Amino acid sequence: MPDKKIIAVMGATGAQGGGLVRAILNDKNSEFAVRAVTRNASSDKAKELFKLGADVVEADADNEESLKNAFTGCYGAYCVTNYWEYLSPDREISQAKSMANAAKAAGIKHLIWSTLEDTRKWIPLDDNRMPTLMGKYKVPHYDGKGESNKFFENAGVPTTYLNTSFYWDNFIYFGSGPQKGEDGNYALVFPMGDKKLPAIAVEDIGKCAYGVFKRGSEFIGKSLYISGENLTIKQMAEAMTEALGINIGYNDVPPDVFRDFGFPGADDLGNMFQFKRDFEDYYSGVRDREFAKSLNPELLSFKDWLAKYGSKIPLK
Repeated sequence: MPDKKIIAVMGATGAQGGGLVRAILNDKNSEFAVRAVTRNASSDKAKELFKLGADVVEADADNEESLKNAFTGCYGAYCVTNYWEYLSPDREISQAKSMANAAKAAGIKHLIWSTLEDTRKWIPLDDNRMPTLMGKYKVPHYDGKGESNKFFENAGVPTTYLNTSFYWDNFIYFGSGPQKGEDGNYALVFPMGDKKLPAIAVEDIGKCAYGVFKRGSEFIGKSLYISGENLTIKQMAEAMTEALGINIGYNDVPPDVFRDFGFPGADDLGNMFQFKRDFEDYYSGVRDREFAKSLNPELLSFKDWLAKYGSKIPLK
């Protein structure tokens, strides 16, 4: 593979990074090769990527020197953080800064930073429409990523800022699926009212990122926004009802109620959904399915995703 451009993929054994690794490896005519970056090269997931043809290297996002080594010799890099592992925006910001510095030192020609909006630009900390969390954030897992955009810009790293959407996979793995009420009926529980929630199959994020790399320098310095489909929760419930053969309703709850559900990060997610609801014109407006499909012709609609993965949604 000496003639191929190497892309270092952070979080290669995770959802987004794994999708990009597979997108590249599944394209037998790709101009790119993959360097899968993971903290544990001996894990089962890392071994699987090696068998598929990825070069697997160990590095830690908390260790800038290890990142420099991982990025050395690479044309591109895909950088992503996993807020939900630590529930710490400060750690996420530190990791992003280390990635930016390492990419600059290694001479990366094109970096994609998986980011989200800094919601404080819409809802300042002194705005009481939603509570301030951790003393300095409105939506911590958004704000930390958005704040970190500056590190890549300031370092002069040629960067595309890829703004993602809610994962439909959260219905399977993150406890967001239909909840069974006391009456025995199932319902999706969200504080979204009748507003649309842009969402995407997580595998399509990696495929869209691959599409960005294939377009060369076209999107360097630009912020991109992707969605598989923008639907209301009621529309999602109706699609689930049809796909699963079980009646699923929609229980719209106020953000304050959602914030008090008590699971780790409930206040963060309550604020997030409120942001998406209250600023729907902006948030849904910038996330365009057709643009995402131009990057990834295989982009799944929600109906497509349900046909492929709906049977995995837990119904307790």
